Amino acid sequence: MSELPLRDELRGLRPYGAPQLDVAVRLNTNENSYSVPDEVVDALAKALHAELRDLNRYPDRDAVALRTDLAGYLGHGLTVANVWAANGSNEVQQQLLQAFGGPDRSALGFQPAYSMHPLLAAGTGTRWVDGRRDVHFGLSTVDATAQVRTHQPDLVFLCSPNNPTGTALPLDVVRAVADAAPGMVVVGEAYAEFARPGTPSALTLLPEYPRLVVTRTMSQAFTLAGARVGYLAADPAVVDAVQLVRLPYHLSALTQAAARAALAHAGTLLATVEAIKEQRDRIVSELRGRGFVVADSDANFVLFGRFPDASALWRRLLEHGVLVRDVGLPGYLRVTAGTPAETDAFLTALDGSF
Repeated sequence: MSELPLRDELRGLRPYGAPQLDVAVRLNTNENSYSVPDEVVDALAKALHAELRDLNRYPDRDAVALRTDLAGYLGHGLTVANVWAANGSNEVQQQLLQAFGGPDRSALGFQPAYSMHPLLAAGTGTRWVDGRRDVHFGLSTVDATAQVRTHQPDLVFLCSPNNPTGTALPLDVVRAVADAAPGMVVVGEAYAEFARPGTPSALTLLPEYPRLVVTRTMSQAFTLAGARVGYLAADPAVVDAVQLVRLPYHLSALTQAAARAALAHAGTLLATVEAIKEQRDRIVSELRGRGFVVADSDANFVLFGRFPDASALWRRLLEHGVLVRDVGLPGYLRVTAGTPAETDAFLTALDGSF
């Protein structure tokens, strides 16, 4: 690419992604380890088949039926006017940056956090600001608001639960940031369904803050990572603004049909969430019992350390047939919570790596 007239802010960057290796146990990308249940497979097949004859026509450009179903799933008094859907929450967040970021504008995120956010910012010409967390990866209201007031960003990205640490943010932090921010505040709740009991959602704050946005996904809890369905909830004006930058017919008829069929079987699909949470909590307990430093997790993954050489441990685990994620955080690795058998394999590989 060195001879191409690439934009300066993209030079030296690497595409986002985790290693996709053919190993026995893959616990590196926070996928739901459980396959789609047969009854849901049948429902998906029926829904997709119903769309096939009309694929000569463009899909519903505004995905009204899907957005209506998503609003019903979220509750909190939300309606179709409050919800927007796209190809994964990454596209949702990209659209938010297209609408509210761009040249001469900035976005702030508190690191370590979702590593895709700076890339999305670069892709939209938005200046990225690395905020900071404390040594335990926490974020206090005082520290968060101080950084927002210092940098005056046009967008603030919060992750709750945070990726890669897995810990949910207290609502007082979200509220404090929303009070201090001059622009938009985006709370990524991709793993909200996995939160521990009593963990509140930023959805409850939407009526108070017209510039607050909550993004979600169907990838993990709904076992639909391959379908690429993400969505946001916000004030109707935000939904209207995002539609100014969305591509025409961006969400295919097949994607919309699959997502609606999955939502109709939410109870069946979300049953895997409780099973995964059990393994998540088991991993936290087992790792702490072995003397590791482990972040509290409200997600379907666990961050653990500290190691003199996390990359070396990553390679040793891989040699034992277990793939976890080296998130680039010195001394730490991240492991996805999956099936009981996968947890057994991970713990056995870990014990055999020392």
